[in-house]
Amino acid sequence: MADLSSHPRRVPRARISLAALRHNLAVIRRAAPDSRVMAVVKANAYGHGSVMATRALADADSFAVARLDEALELRRAGVAHPIVLLEGVLDAQQLQQGAQAELELVVHNADQIALLEQAAPTQALLLWLKLNTGMNRLGFEPADAVAAWRRLSALPRAPRELRLMTHLACADEPGAKLTIHQLAQFRDITASLRAVTMRDPVTSIGSSAGIFSSRDRHGDWVRPGIALYGASPFSMRSADDLGLRAVMNFESVVIAVHDLTAGASVGYGATWRATGATRIAIVAAGYADGVPRHLSNGAPILVNGRRAALVGRVSMDMFAADVTGIADVRAGSTVTLWGAGLPADAVARAAGTIAYELFSRIGRRVALEPETDSARQP
Repeated sequence: MADLSSHPRRVPRARISLAALRHNLAVIRRAAPDSRVMAVVKANAYGHGSVMATRALADADSFAVARLDEALELRRAGVAHPIVLLEGVLDAQQLQQGAQAELELVVHNADQIALLEQAAPTQALLLWLKLNTGMNRLGFEPADAVAAWRRLSALPRAPRELRLMTHLACADEPGAKLTIHQLAQFRDITASLRAVTMRDPVTSIGSSAGIFSSRDRHGDWVRPGIALYGASPFSMRSADDLGLRAVMNFESVVIAVHDLTAGASVGYGATWRATGATRIAIVAAGYADGVPRHLSNGAPILVNGRRAALVGRVSMDMFAADVTGIADVRAGSTVTLWGAGLPADAVARAAGTIAYELFSRIGRRVALEPETDSARQP
């Protein structure tokens, strides 16, 4: 068996380019020059390591997570930036923890207002009132927006600041009628609140797709997620088109090589058979590591930097690839699942999904390794 001593002890691994993260933040700032940036680092920074990502993104104006535990992890790691809790708090205990951690809380329903009224936190909080303009997940209905704003303004402990946000359902679709409707709704509510408060409320609208669409989808704060990590929020525009760089290089190694004859199958269910003499490499990565089980035969990977095709079913710990015609493939050869030379968006299309899911499903067995600025060419 080949000597594997020069290869990482833990495979697969995800090499995280901190330089690419910073580059993507700069691209986002250029795309939204009049907005501040709330970098979304929920779900372990989309699988990239939330603590590592926040340290690399120190130039962001704030961070956003979905749930309290995510925010508290960042505080324990020493992150002092403002942190926005996008789903808000669920009960009085979470409210007190959020207040002690000086989190900015999103308020999206009447129960959360009642919680703030009944369990007044010891600190004055910065609150974001979320409006449902058509996404129909979280947020107050437009007809209830002014009343909700007034209740929050009248809390026993007045908010340190009260801001306004919404979320666009179809920002990735040019000319979508729903987006036009949502923006109109948001403008109307903003005007109503201006009449009440005699000032313009601070706003946040755009996530990654909105940022790269048009400035009327930005607001005073933008909330980039997938774009920070070097994937495109659009089906018809690539990350390269947007000037973004891949942050994650997800890779493993070959652990066995077999020569098959015509008619031989590989993997569970014998879903693929060789049509002729075929060389097969077995790769140490499976669905427990984040490789989608439903990747189809022919899905692209790189072996020794050259394009190869996945064949057969992905199993828990490994999968097979057709490496016929690729020289020097042996145990220990490097395999790239996505990253430099193979965009995650391309792999996601082969899996019938999106890069968001690929990144966020990276398994616990995968080693996250930061790269130095010079470790990978842009």
